[in-house]
Amino acid sequence: MDFDVIVIGGGPVGENVAWRTAAGGLSTAMIEKELVGGECSYWACMPSKALLRPGHALAAARRVQGVDAGSLDPKEVLARRTGFTSNWDDSGQVQWAESENIHVIRGEGAVTGEREVTVGGEVHRARQAVVVCTGSVPKMPPLDGLDDTPVWTSRDATSAREVPESLVVLGGGVVGVEMAQAWARLGAKVQLVVSGDRPLPKMEEFVGPLVVDGLREDGVEVLFNGRASSIKPGELTLQDGRVVKGEKILIATGRVPATEDGKPMTIDDTGLVSGVDGRWLYAAGDVTGRALLTHQGKYQARAAGSAILQRARGGEPEPWSAGQANADHVAVPQVVFTDPEVAFVGHTAEEARKAGRDVKVVDLDIAVAGSSLHADGYKGKTRMVVDERTRTLVGVTFVGQDVAELLHAATIAIVGEVPVDRLWHAVPAYPTISEVWLRMLEAYGL
Repeated sequence: MDFDVIVIGGGPVGENVAWRTAAGGLSTAMIEKELVGGECSYWACMPSKALLRPGHALAAARRVQGVDAGSLDPKEVLARRTGFTSNWDDSGQVQWAESENIHVIRGEGAVTGEREVTVGGEVHRARQAVVVCTGSVPKMPPLDGLDDTPVWTSRDATSAREVPESLVVLGGGVVGVEMAQAWARLGAKVQLVVSGDRPLPKMEEFVGPLVVDGLREDGVEVLFNGRASSIKPGELTLQDGRVVKGEKILIATGRVPATEDGKPMTIDDTGLVSGVDGRWLYAAGDVTGRALLTHQGKYQARAAGSAILQRARGGEPEPWSAGQANADHVAVPQVVFTDPEVAFVGHTAEEARKAGRDVKVVDLDIAVAGSSLHADGYKGKTRMVVDERTRTLVGVTFVGQDVAELLHAATIAIVGEVPVDRLWHAVPAYPTISEVWLRMLEAYGL
């Protein structure tokens, strides 16, 4: 069958490309080998946050004097999680796609020629574009015995039907710290093995220790400098001889693009894949290796879909138009949904300095009227990184209860290149945690 656009991958990234091109009048097919809705809907963003939220709500209630907080019901928490995945049934997503004039094709798609995609021996051709949105898969470490040992991946950790008695988590990234806390709060005895001296090492240096404090409050044992060497059922051996035992072992050591060789597809800001003649092959999301975050992949998808539509009409996307994903380079927001939460956008101070920027760093405790009302004894920190030449923000980090809702203001300030002198006139409402913006600007010198 022939279409104007063929999208390989029916996760949120593929859905966004397909919806945009179909809404623009191009006949569009979307190929999915598993569940339409993809990793985020069934095994990542949604079920993981559904597992985390009840524990956060209970902890927040306990931080307010006068609230009689109860306890978690693991059975009900797991049932609520399952509700968010529609019990791993994608019929609703398929119905949505078809209602938007997106032709859903079941099976594994492969690019087999110019503007040509083969699914189960059937060849489909695209008049305008093929877009690869196949996401990423877990990166498994080279451990002796791994092939013979049943382990949890992130999918198992978010879809488990029962709480394990004990859980070993290998990896101090986002998946590792989130799942360690979620299952600890549901009653598992959890040990988190971190390869370095802190989890979340790519973030500002104060982030990891604050997250560790939160994990320890929930009974998680954190093992530092723990590089694994071998594994067998129920047992993980580290290079220094330490042995960590648990009923389940979660391998959370990162993800790689879901391509044949595990390497990312390099794209330009419109989504065009580098090194392919004819301007017909696009990619978006984790498969590009740019920013392995669902919201950023959806952003790239919207840009690629817009670029395809514009080029189909004889135009060309301009920088910072809907058809270019320029924010990938300056303002990628990310939230780690632990307690405390971590919300970060832009560049760390170290990254900014390595890029040759003259930066001023402002560090503050989040101690404002809004935070003290929000939780008794509120604990939190923030960092603002300012480019002194342009007097604009290039990075902001928040750590604390419910700071995720502060992040979009920082993202807007960075993307909009709002000078701090103008930002001074964005008055935060009183009493909210957003008052910290005023305190940061005062500490900066305004």
